[in-house]
Amino acid sequence: MKKFETFGVMIDLSRNAVMTVDAMKRYFLILKKMGYNCAFLYTEDTYEVDGEPYFGYMRGRYTKDEMKEIDEFGASVGIEVIPCIQTLAHLNTIAKWGKYPMDTPGILLCKDERVYQLIDNMFKTLSECFRTRRIHIGMDEAHMLGRGKHLDLYGYQTNAEIIKDHLNRVCKIAEKYNYEPMIWSDMLFRPWNNGEYYTGRVNMPKEYVEAVPKNVSPVYWDYYSPKLSQYSDMMYNHMQINKNTWFAGGVWTWGGFAPFNNSSIDKMKAAIDAAKEHKIKHVFMTLWGDNGAECSKLSAIPGLFYLAQYAKGVTDEEVIKSKFKSMFGLDYEDYILIDSPNDIYGEPTPRPYNPSKFMLYADYFNGFTDSSVKEGVGEKFKAIGEKLAAVAKKSRKYGYIFDTEAKLCDVLYKKAELGVKTRRAYKAGNKEELLRLAKEDYQYVQKALAVFYKAFEKQWMQENNPCGFDVQDIRLGGLMKRTESCQRRLVDYATGKLSSIPELEVELLDYNATYFNNYASNATSNPL
Repeated sequence: MKKFETFGVMIDLSRNAVMTVDAMKRYFLILKKMGYNCAFLYTEDTYEVDGEPYFGYMRGRYTKDEMKEIDEFGASVGIEVIPCIQTLAHLNTIAKWGKYPMDTPGILLCKDERVYQLIDNMFKTLSECFRTRRIHIGMDEAHMLGRGKHLDLYGYQTNAEIIKDHLNRVCKIAEKYNYEPMIWSDMLFRPWNNGEYYTGRVNMPKEYVEAVPKNVSPVYWDYYSPKLSQYSDMMYNHMQINKNTWFAGGVWTWGGFAPFNNSSIDKMKAAIDAAKEHKIKHVFMTLWGDNGAECSKLSAIPGLFYLAQYAKGVTDEEVIKSKFKSMFGLDYEDYILIDSPNDIYGEPTPRPYNPSKFMLYADYFNGFTDSSVKEGVGEKFKAIGEKLAAVAKKSRKYGYIFDTEAKLCDVLYKKAELGVKTRRAYKAGNKEELLRLAKEDYQYVQKALAVFYKAFEKQWMQENNPCGFDVQDIRLGGLMKRTESCQRRLVDYATGKLSSIPELEVELLDYNATYFNNYASNATSNPL
């Protein structure tokens, strides 16, 4: 890149979707073609660690040989592959085995020697697999640090004190393997900023600056603000900790089945401008996969391409779009339609709005998000689906991701408003309409779900390790069974076999669903 020494992508491989080695290689070729020169592999526990058989057990983890193969291929095409791991929090999946000392759920028990043995084993294994001496050691969002077992064993300490000691221990281990560590920086700010990360321009408290070892590079992450001033202020604050600050932005792939390229571009242009202003040398875009990683990484291509061009100083959108067409064989306007299942109302929202996920999993009888459903949304999904299906036919290479979303929209054509229509007919005592809904709309959804499932499974298996798709089987299989169950009860009520449907007696309360990305909470108001 002309403006940054490092301009990379972080690929989330920890939310069930572990990309196959072949898919990763294909992705590296795309990244290099767009102008990226590094890739962070975000692996909480999805990698093999010598001496730790339970680490990543049954999670589709990469073997050492696979990591070596990925690193070798990356080097051959000019992509530096950087491990991006966790050495403090975000380790919920290893806690279940009862083999590792934990402070609170997901947070390692600092001071326990077994923890540092684990971390040493992590570094030792990774040092044998990746040639880079850069490593991202995580340490973000440890909100409950020191409030569980650590408190019982060692008494009260502030999380700032605990992190300082833990970071020093981890850095000493990193030195054994000649690693240059970097950390997510939020826990450097929260202790003195009332638990918040983001703040205006300040003189950083001296004791917090001095607590960070000089060889540790802070990574300022921010995916949210459209304002250059927020990025600029936070970069100013970070540069007081270490001039070698990195910036991590994001192309939102973590809100369900569809991405948010347009929204991400708007925010990241301001971030890139601020990074140039502060002479930040290292920038990367995260592709998180929160709550199931349903979104194909290929769906982020428009955002990644646009931002790579913008980082190089190309700001003319027509030039960017022309280059995109030359590189990918699809019009930019066609590819960016991959966002559209979440753009059903065309109204700006404070943060990305993901109806294509929460309307999919909203329950027919207990759908508390139905209070935010507007009449006619089903027809909008139908129109979007038709456009996506047309794009799918234009590209042999990328068509399958458009096909998957087109089939999702076909489900939502009837599903999005079905809970609202069901409750309305029930409240009106219109058994004839309830019977029609059961025999027509519920039946339509059931068939459309089966078609969507098949397309989504094909997409997953083309890109990811099968381990992790069991969660999608559970979710979508549960939705199919719930559709059948509600359909049957409606027929029984409409034909007099049931005297009532208690769930439909409940009056819906207002619930402003805009961004709702938690299946377990979305699908039911009951414990799951």
